Amino acid sequence: MKKASLLFVLLFPFLLQSQIINIENLRRVTDTTGWSGFARLDLHLIKNKNTIFGISNRIRLQYKKKKHLWLFINDFNFREANSKKFVSRSSQHLRYNYRFHPKIAVESFLQSQRDEISAIRLRGLVGAGFRFKLSKLENYKFYLGTLAMYEYEELNSDTEPLNKDWRSSSYFSMSLFPKKKITIVSTTYFQPRFDMFSDFRISSQTTIALGIFKNFSFTTNFTYQYDEFPVLGVPKEQYRLTNGLLYTF
Repeated sequence: MKKASLLFVLLFPFLLQSQIINIENLRRVTDTTGWSGFARLDLHLIKNKNTIFGISNRIRLQYKKKKHLWLFINDFNFREANSKKFVSRSSQHLRYNYRFHPKIAVESFLQSQRDEISAIRLRGLVGAGFRFKLSKLENYKFYLGTLAMYEYEELNSDTEPLNKDWRSSSYFSMSLFPKKKITIVSTTYFQPRFDMFSDFRISSQTTIALGIFKNFSFTTNFTYQYDEFPVLGVPKEQYRLTNGLLYTF
């Protein structure tokens, strides 16, 4: 593996988690053939009036060879306060890209997800579509994706039915490198149902990395999630803000 990163989160993140996995912020934009990725492990233990324990793990592996690109992501997040679980979330995502034109690629993906905050017992997705490169500049990259996906969803609710829907999944992504030590990556997803366009989800994630000194950067990450028809008792809007240090080796 040519490059790996380990992210140590310094500030305890807000508890609300995104339902849409933002693949663009984890995709490494490179023309280099071979493997890349990172492994991240965070542990939290806080003792005051309450005892709070948390563990999270994220693994990202990417393999690129000529026109082919494979991307795998495994994500796990658990929080417990006074021996009572209040966050439990996991997801796995596998994506394949084939670039048959300098500015156009066909891509497909498989995804499984569990999220107790959003009352998702199991959400399975399979989809395919196209990805378009909108810019030629190396320091300012813009992408547009449009896919169709099938969704299977079991919810932690006795009143909510089993969902089997077809959705559109469109995204706009940008990777900006205005200065040598500044990186900005932002992606916004829009996912409406084909048979009921008013049932939609929006997810936006922005990450800013500022280089401090060799191999170290300070990062700020903001994620916003909106679901027009969430499970009863789950808010339509959710967000998360995280600050941390990024060590690259």
